[in-house]
Amino acid sequence: MPAFRYTAVTPAGEVRRGVMEAADEAAVIRRLQGEGAIPMRAEPASGGRLGGLLNAPIGGGAGVSRQEVTDLTRGLAVMLGAGLDLDRALRFLIDTAPSRRVAALLDGLRAAVRDGATLTAALSRHPRTFPPLYLGMVRAGEVGGRLAPTLERLAGLLERQRAMAAGIRSAMIYPAILLAAAIGSVALLLTSVLPQFVPLFEQNGASLPASTRFLVDAGDAVSAYGLYGLLALLAAFLAFRAAMARPGPRLARDRLLLRVPVLGGLVREVLAARFGRALGTLLVNGVPLIGAMEVARGTLGNREAEAVVDRAALTARGGEDLSATLAASGVFPPRLTALLRLGHETAQLGPMALRAAEIHEETARLGMERLVSLLTPAITIVMGGVIAGIVSSLLLAMLSLNDLAG
Repeated sequence: MPAFRYTAVTPAGEVRRGVMEAADEAAVIRRLQGEGAIPMRAEPASGGRLGGLLNAPIGGGAGVSRQEVTDLTRGLAVMLGAGLDLDRALRFLIDTAPSRRVAALLDGLRAAVRDGATLTAALSRHPRTFPPLYLGMVRAGEVGGRLAPTLERLAGLLERQRAMAAGIRSAMIYPAILLAAAIGSVALLLTSVLPQFVPLFEQNGASLPASTRFLVDAGDAVSAYGLYGLLALLAAFLAFRAAMARPGPRLARDRLLLRVPVLGGLVREVLAARFGRALGTLLVNGVPLIGAMEVARGTLGNREAEAVVDRAALTARGGEDLSATLAASGVFPPRLTALLRLGHETAQLGPMALRAAEIHEETARLGMERLVSLLTPAITIVMGGVIAGIVSSLLLAMLSLNDLAG
C-alpha cells in the first residue's frame, strides 16, 4: 500500500503528524476520524500532490461556490435553530437547493448522516469544499451541543471573508480597466497612426525627426513581434507560477512582499485580520488553543507568517504567551499582538482575537481604498505622459513637413 503523510488535531488539542499506509487519502482521513482526530492534511509521502487539505480555501471547490457554501451553512443553522433534527434540516435544504450540484452535495451529506456518521465526518468527505477551519468549528459545535449557533457564527465568518476578498477585487477593477485602455491607446498610436507619416516624408525626400523615427521603429517592432512578446510574457508567468509552487521561492516572495513600502503594510493588516478572525472564532467555539492555531495558520497564505505562527504555537505549548513570539517577528501589526496579550492575561483570548480581527479588517479596507486612490492618478499621469510624448512627436513631424513645404 502507498504511504501518506498526515497532520491531525487530537481530541486533546495536540497536533499529531506522521506517516500512514492506506489505499488512498480518503482512507487516511477516515482512520484519523475513527480515532477522534480532526484531519488537517493528507498527501502522498512522496510529495506528489501540493497543497493538501490545509491549503484549501474556506468554502468553494468541487463545483460549489463560496457563496453557496455560505448560504447552505446559514440555512442549516436556521433549520437547526428552529428545532428540526439534522436529517430533516438537510432534507429541507435539498428541496430548496439553488442548483443540482448543491443538491447532490447535500444529498451525500444526508446519506452519510443517516448511515450513522457525524456531520463533521460527512463534511470531511468533501475536503475541497469544507476545509479544516470549517470542520474544526463544526466538530466543536457537535461536541459542545451547540451546533446551530456555531453554524451561524461560521456563516458570518464566511461572509466576512468573502466580503473582504470581493472588496479587494472590486477596488482593483477601475485601475485595471484604466491601465488596459491606456496600453491599448499607446499601441493604436504606434501601430496605426504614426506609420501614416512615413510615406509623406519619403515622397518629399526628407527624413523623420529622431523622436518620431524612434516611435515608428517601436511601432514596427510591436506589429512584427507583439504576438511573440505576449507568448513570452505568458511563458514567464507560467514559469513564475511553477517556481512559486516550490517552498524556497515562495518563502522568498512572501518575505519580499511584506517588505514592500505601502503594500507590505496592507498585507500585514490582511494577515492580522485573517489570523485573528480564524483563531478567535475557533477558540470561542471550544477548539483548544494549539489546534486552533494550527487551523488558523492554514488561512494565512503567506509562508513567512505561517512560520511565525508555528513558532508561536511552540511557545503556547509550553504555557507561555504566544503574543510575545508574534510581536518579536515583526510580521503582525503591534495592535494585534497587544490585544492578544491582553486576552491572554484576562483569559479572554478568543473574544480579544475577534475584536482585533474587526479592527484590522477595517484598517485593511481603508488601506485598500487609499492604495487605489493613489494608484489611479499614478496610472493616469504616467500613461498621460507617454501619450503626450507620442502626440508631441506627431506634431513635430507635422511642423517639419510645413517647414519643408515653405
